[in-house]
Amino acid sequence: MMRVLLTLAVLVLLSGLVAQPARAQQSETDRLRDALRAAIAQTRTLEDERVSLQAKQAESDRDRERLKKEVDATKNQLKTAEQQYKEAVETFNQRLKENADAFDKWKAAYEEAADLARSKEAERAKFEAEDKTFKASTKACAQRNIKLVAIGKDLLQKLESVELGDQIAAQEPVIGFKAVDVKNMLQDYQDKILEQRANP
Repeated sequence: MMRVLLTLAVLVLLSGLVAQPARAQQSETDRLRDALRAAIAQTRTLEDERVSLQAKQAESDRDRERLKKEVDATKNQLKTAEQQYKEAVETFNQRLKENADAFDKWKAAYEEAADLARSKEAERAKFEAEDKTFKASTKACAQRNIKLVAIGKDLLQKLESVELGDQIAAQEPVIGFKAVDVKNMLQDYQDKILEQRANP
């Protein structure tokens, strides 16, 4: 690089000599000196530029290496993230399936419980209706029992009031009037009792 710069300086110097023969006032040495100074200045400038470019190249190489490492690290992070994403999706799908299965089981259990509740409610309503009927029937039976007790007491009073003569006359086969009266009375009481019979 240095040789190239020196060669350029010499060429510039020679071109100055060839291009300007008309300058007689300036001595040849001054011109050579000026040309050499200009060539040295250009050489220094070019050298500075070269050093600057080399520094920039080194910095660029460092940046490129750093960026390559960052890209590699990012690629690795991306691969890791993709793997984590796949695993997360698989886990989510598995949990979703488990939740769906659990929901189906819960729904079936709920429907079974609802059916059982409806069945129990129907039974309760049936038993409640039967209970009302039974209570009404029991109340009617109790009222009939009261009437039967009254009829029974009345019958006992009638039987207690029958005298011995009436008993003999009732068994007397020839006349038999009293026997007919007793039979009629018994038939009346039997009818009253049958009227009070409960029909559950």
